[in-house]
Amino acid sequence: MLRLAPVLLGRLARAPRWAPVLRRGGTASGEEELFVFPEYEPEPSEAVAAATAATAAAATAATEAAVLLPRRERKLDRERRKRGSGVVEAGRPDPSVPLSGVSCSGCGAELHCRDSAAPGFMPAEKFRSLSEGSDGAAGLRGAVCQRCWMLAHYGRALRLELPAEQHRQVVSAALRRPPRHGRGALLLYLLDVLELPDPVLSQLPALLGPDVPVAGLLVVGNKVDLLPADSPGHLGRLRQRVAEACAQAGLREAPLVDIRLVSAKTGFGMEGLISRLQRSWKCAGDVYLLGATNSGKSTLFNTLLHSDYCKSRAPDIIDRATVSSWPGTTLNLLKFPIINPTCDRIFRRQERLKEEAAKTEDQLSSEEKKLLNKLKKQAYLVGRVGRTFGRQKSSTVIDFDPDMLSYSIDEDPKPTSKKCEQRQEFTYNEVKDARWCYDTPGIVKENCVLNLLTDKEVKLVLPTSAIVPRTFILKPGTALFLAALGRVDYLEGEKSAWFSVVASNLLPVHVTSLSNADAVYKKHAGHELLKVPMGGEERMKEFPPLVPQDITLKGVGTTEAVADIKLSSAGWVAVTAHPEEKLLLRAYSPQGTTLVVREPPLLPYISTVRGPRIPGTAVYRTKKPPSLVENLKTTGRR
Repeated sequence: MLRLAPVLLGRLARAPRWAPVLRRGGTASGEEELFVFPEYEPEPSEAVAAATAATAAAATAATEAAVLLPRRERKLDRERRKRGSGVVEAGRPDPSVPLSGVSCSGCGAELHCRDSAAPGFMPAEKFRSLSEGSDGAAGLRGAVCQRCWMLAHYGRALRLELPAEQHRQVVSAALRRPPRHGRGALLLYLLDVLELPDPVLSQLPALLGPDVPVAGLLVVGNKVDLLPADSPGHLGRLRQRVAEACAQAGLREAPLVDIRLVSAKTGFGMEGLISRLQRSWKCAGDVYLLGATNSGKSTLFNTLLHSDYCKSRAPDIIDRATVSSWPGTTLNLLKFPIINPTCDRIFRRQERLKEEAAKTEDQLSSEEKKLLNKLKKQAYLVGRVGRTFGRQKSSTVIDFDPDMLSYSIDEDPKPTSKKCEQRQEFTYNEVKDARWCYDTPGIVKENCVLNLLTDKEVKLVLPTSAIVPRTFILKPGTALFLAALGRVDYLEGEKSAWFSVVASNLLPVHVTSLSNADAVYKKHAGHELLKVPMGGEERMKEFPPLVPQDITLKGVGTTEAVADIKLSSAGWVAVTAHPEEKLLLRAYSPQGTTLVVREPPLLPYISTVRGPRIPGTAVYRTKKPPSLVENLKTTGRR
């Protein structure tokens, strides 16, 4: 059992921002310790004061509302409180109304009001208000379904009756379309580098059967901005890992064009990807974005939509895809027209890129500096995606007009706005010979822990900002918990070993003795100490138990990890041991999920990304490496 001296507690109170703080949590056999980041949690006194103030304010507001508000306003207030408490109510359906034939601009599903559990559903009142005007079904163009509205504005997902096989059918049918313009399509397969080996990549050869007219395959590793650089040249090593995953998946015979590493969110690598597409693929045929759920396809689609890869007028006509941490956001095909990269356009684009690469941060506009500073706080790798042709002011927020693009739960339907009547459309000549870029539904990952979680839990598990590794030096007889989603026991070994956790910063890591581990899980799973899953004993009754898997490893050096223990999509633990040191470990993951021992590890030197060890404990202070901005001239200042 780990203990802290009073002097050390004083040091922890003065710890820098990235130093972990040890929180106490009682167990049946004594005190346990939880390592958390103070920047993500308020101090206990502040939390209590804030909760007390919030409770008092809520009580006062409720009393005033009951006295002053009319009946309808009180009803609306109750509905707003339901939404705030996580209760998601669907609008009323009307099975008698026929399908619209118009796709949701957020997910691509056909809009209707017949079945609230089906993709593309819109409440009957809103559906009629948009479709029964003078424009008929055309009044629905640009509208989003109820599910996209909830995702965009409340971050909550409505459960849909959509089996995983239906996602595959949509993708398979799209790929088997007859080739247009005499040439097959280019497949842009997007994988999450945090998920290597990609669980869906092995299904790609089956999708690319002999009857699929595919002319090329370009594999894109996404979310590289979330991983710290563990050594010089780490991006080249990541690219090699992606290439090895493609070979293991049976893509040796596929017409592989290239492998690129990008961040669709921050723009890192995106200008290089666009240049690669325009140089090699040009405008030869259509392009399809493929990948697993939550790989970032919709984010990539939106970034390309506001780049030189898309026709200049398209962002004014085509709405951005809905982006959410909830798996399977896109339910059908979304598309935008690809610009024809003529020699003149490529020359003008290269001139713009040279001009921007010569700029320093001080030469950026105030808005560009603000966005850049925001991204640097959230990511390790940052890029800038601009426009050469008809440049427009881009937006990082999904810009939905609540009166025109969707519905409102707590308001009566409003008539179609004039903005909808003035909606721009492509002319016939603009699209008659156009090649299109399609965003397809994500292929659902089987045996994934995310399939067991609620939308609130998914938000905590999926990292959205730069991951700060947490390293511990553990002796045999010690257990490490990653929330209540995974556990690694150090059973046998001659010496201490290093265990580096690479996971969302919002997930707690808990270290305890092996003799106390079962009691800790039984008491704290579903509660604040282990955090995810959340919901107490009732939630844990339906959550599958943790099942063990024994692992034997042999160390290769005190600075190089021998393997990663990947706990499904919750994250992984990199194990570093002395040379030739044999370790016997036992790892746990929820029943029905996949636990992978990844050799070689993705970031072999991750244990060196740390601060000094906190005396008297098993934990090292955390260290966040600096961010790197692509295509921006450095001034020599730090």
